Amino acid sequence: MNSINTEILIKLGISAVLGLIIGLERELKRKPVGLKTSLVMSIVSCLLTIVSIQSAYMFPNSDHVRITMDPLRLAAQIVSGIGFLGAGVILRRGNDTISGLTTAAMIWGAAGIGIAVGAGFYWEAFAGVALLIISVELIPFLLKLIGPKQLREKEISLQLFMRDKDQIEKVITFIMEKQYIIRRIRIKDLDNGDHSVQILVAVDYREKTTDVYYSISQFEGVKKVEVESIS
Repeated sequence: MNSINTEILIKLGISAVLGLIIGLERELKRKPVGLKTSLVMSIVSCLLTIVSIQSAYMFPNSDHVRITMDPLRLAAQIVSGIGFLGAGVILRRGNDTISGLTTAAMIWGAAGIGIAVGAGFYWEAFAGVALLIISVELIPFLLKLIGPKQLREKEISLQLFMRDKDQIEKVITFIMEKQYIIRRIRIKDLDNGDHSVQILVAVDYREKTTDVYYSISQFEGVKKVEVESIS
């Protein structure tokens, strides 16, 4: 086995390890793109980058034809092609919220790490993975502890079903008295005579979703409650 083949295997191995780290982070959070997907993207991106660089020097020039090739032409296509995978994990929920953006960004990041390793930027790739993990794990945790108030809140979607419309204003007042910040309200009359009240509230991140449910469900006039923690 010559030195070139050994270097290629080392690149693929490093790319696999770094892709494994990114994939584990997503896997531990039960995200749609997990370990296997990150490994495939990182390794294949590295492989295509190696092929792109090596093939640029495999076609010698002659007296009749002068061939010039971009060593990173395939790498440029990887960046745009990964966008299709990223779009597949971005979801629009029924409550008009978007999810999956971080996972889509991590897909793009895993491909970028593979390209960096394939091009021979080993230490830069290690630094990139370290900064990625710090950015999605450590920094959000610190901001919840010492950051601005808005960053120490989480959003909860409430859907209340009420019979008496006069109780709607009272329940909104009750929610405000609980120190919950109301972000959005939607009121809809149902065919059976009930009223659906959808409220998006922001609460302290330490507040349990179950506690919010218990306090709202016990309010007089509320027949049914649906609660969903958004962030």
